[in-house]
Amino acid sequence: MRDMGEKRRHGGGHHVHGVGFGAGGVGHAEHDEKRREPKKLDMSGMSMDTIPHLSMPLGNITTLDLSNNNLQSIPESIIARLLNVVVLDVRSNQLTSLPNSIGCLSKLKVLNVSGNLLRDLPATIEECRALEELNANFNQLTKLPDTLGFELHGLRRLSVNSNKLAYLPSSTSHMTALRSLDARLNCLRALPDGLENLGSLETLNVSQNFQYLRELPYGIGLLVSLRELDVSYNSIAALPDSMGCLTKLARFSAAGNPLVCPPMDVVEQSLDAMRAYLSARMNGTDKDRRRKKSWVPKLVKYSTFSARMMTPGRATKVHGNAEQGLLMSDYRTLDGGIASPGFLSMLSPRRLFSPRRNSPKHH
Repeated sequence: MRDMGEKRRHGGGHHVHGVGFGAGGVGHAEHDEKRREPKKLDMSGMSMDTIPHLSMPLGNITTLDLSNNNLQSIPESIIARLLNVVVLDVRSNQLTSLPNSIGCLSKLKVLNVSGNLLRDLPATIEECRALEELNANFNQLTKLPDTLGFELHGLRRLSVNSNKLAYLPSSTSHMTALRSLDARLNCLRALPDGLENLGSLETLNVSQNFQYLRELPYGIGLLVSLRELDVSYNSIAALPDSMGCLTKLARFSAAGNPLVCPPMDVVEQSLDAMRAYLSARMNGTDKDRRRKKSWVPKLVKYSTFSARMMTPGRATKVHGNAEQGLLMSDYRTLDGGIASPGFLSMLSPRRLFSPRRNSPKHH
């Protein structure tokens, strides 16, 4: 209460950083220059039920922090005035909806709405075309806007864990700049088609969808940049053979699944062992070969096989992360090392995709 009293005695309970207030001896030019400086309006942790009337101009606020309050709604008029806001943080409130005027925030790059009571996001959010990071964890979301990915081409991080999502929108496949996707602790029945379009994706976490998620799409093997994959605690019995092509994968967890293909002892042995097992299966039955044939053009298109991989005796290193992605759960992970020439020869397109010849076995 003492802190609240201090806040009320200093500007009505909110803090504006970078604001130049007029004072004796300060020239008008200097005052105007300060007024144009980027500003952060911090109204976090004030136990507010509603946002008080703000008489100050909001047009030059670049960061607005309303987190850790008891807000049940945000007035449309306030959001519409935040024409230059870049970061909007409203996490840990009691919001049941977001104002439609959020679509006016053409410069918004980071939006954090986690820890609220949201059941959906407004369709106008797709107008925030500068958005790079969307955090909507710990809500009650049952769906995302169907067209979300058609406009948010610059989105790099999407976090929607701990919700009630049964599906991700099909437009997710258009988020070609996406590097991290966290959809754990939902009710996902499947991952969207066209997953192979996410060529920049480095971290994918779809763990703990429990009995709902039973399989992974074949296109997951075309995620050429994927370094971290967590599919633990689902109901997956078989991994797609295409995962044998994930040469950059350095961390993988499949604990808590009823895996039979590959057997869990192969998965736990090493990433190289798992990749080798799945790659060998790609030369399997006639049915498997017919399915492989339809994927050959995509494997080439998305550079799953490179000239380096096709050259015998050359090794491909699994590089460390250039940029830290989402924090993965503390499950046991498997570290991929330097692939041996023998292993790479198993991934040769000629070996993977050529039909078996009925040649006599050598004794």
